[in-house]
Amino acid sequence: LHKPLRVSERGPGRFAVSGSPVDCVYIAMHSLCPRPPDLVVSGINDGYNLGTDVFYSGTVGAAVEGGLRGVVGMAISTEPGRKDMSNVVAIASKVVSAGLAARMPAGSVVNVNIPRDCDGSFAWTHLGKRFYGDDVHEREDPRGRSYFWIGGGHIGMDDTPGTDCNAIAKGLASLTPLSLDRTGREALDSADALWDVPDLKREDS
Repeated sequence: LHKPLRVSERGPGRFAVSGSPVDCVYIAMHSLCPRPPDLVVSGINDGYNLGTDVFYSGTVGAAVEGGLRGVVGMAISTEPGRKDMSNVVAIASKVVSAGLAARMPAGSVVNVNIPRDCDGSFAWTHLGKRFYGDDVHEREDPRGRSYFWIGGGHIGMDDTPGTDCNAIAKGLASLTPLSLDRTGREALDSADALWDVPDLKREDS
């Protein structure tokens, strides 16, 4: 929004964009693609996007951007530090092909995580939880100005059956459908969870 984006052609039908993953999808769908794509695939990210990671992930954000534009989006991530990606690429390719064949509804988004030594087994999952240290490190640059590093290291994850975290712990690839509507429907449907605002009149929308 605040700086120009550069597009460079790397080969027939292949482009690089000097922006975020979401920028790449946005420019592709509004400027580069002659017609809407059948699928937006984001990744393969070098590092899992499990549980609440999806709220921060650029990889997932790009797949969500596809969904918001009415296209099926898939975000694919794997264990960090992979040198040989051949197994992950092979499994990801099968997942993408199956997703296309399934003709998922427009706007569907699937978050895919593939462990290092996955044998080709997978599970449909819901989001779990990963735990991080909440560290903020303040430092000083050579000119005496403060700067910060935020976010501590990964310290564990939820092992509840049915979650993406649990599937990864078992060596399974996890496929998690994501909703574009983040409304807290349980709260909205619960009278006890809805509160009044003094001096304001509440109406039904």
